[in-house]
Amino acid sequence: MKSYKTLLIVFLLINTSLFAQQYSTLNIGQEMPMQDIEIFDIYDKSTTLSKNLKRNGLLVVFTSNSCPFVVMWEDRYKLLEEKCMNSDIGMVYINSNQAKRDSDDSVKEMKNHSMKMGYTYPYLIDENSKIANSFGAKTTPHIFLLNNKKLLVYKGAIDDNYKSINDVTKNYLLDAMQEVSNQKNVSVPETKAVGCSIKRIRK
Repeated sequence: MKSYKTLLIVFLLINTSLFAQQYSTLNIGQEMPMQDIEIFDIYDKSTTLSKNLKRNGLLVVFTSNSCPFVVMWEDRYKLLEEKCMNSDIGMVYINSNQAKRDSDDSVKEMKNHSMKMGYTYPYLIDENSKIANSFGAKTTPHIFLLNNKKLLVYKGAIDDNYKSINDVTKNYLLDAMQEVSNQKNVSVPETKAVGCSIKRIRK
């Protein structure tokens, strides 16, 4: 079973890299794209990225329901929510898996997953992966942290160990959020995003 999981993870990593060059990832210092474009959450409530910006910025988490990397990292989502709440940083979860909208990432499954995991921040439906394309998001998860001027200050992974929260040695995102809330420059602004490829519809 362990070898099967290892092979699955290797396959997912390879699959991600095959299509990683299709969309350019937002660079550090660039302004948040599509900030005032209407987007709907799982309860059909309209919002925009700008409306979710708080005093110290906005955390954008591209995620999904069943990706093994999300499953392994998702025990950290609650920590991120608490950090956002305490640091006056907004947060949104975005599901861009348009090609799986009739299966694992349907709106119904998104609702079920949100309730199961106890999300306290909006879970948004990215129609035709337009938001992911504008950010150049590659994987689930893929993290983008913007400051209160809507400028990108961190992108990449949550931390350095998706397998176990107990074995994390570098909390990239939590550290970046602390620095942003203290009005400091982010010391590690970019790390490698690791996860499943975003399931875009190929045209």
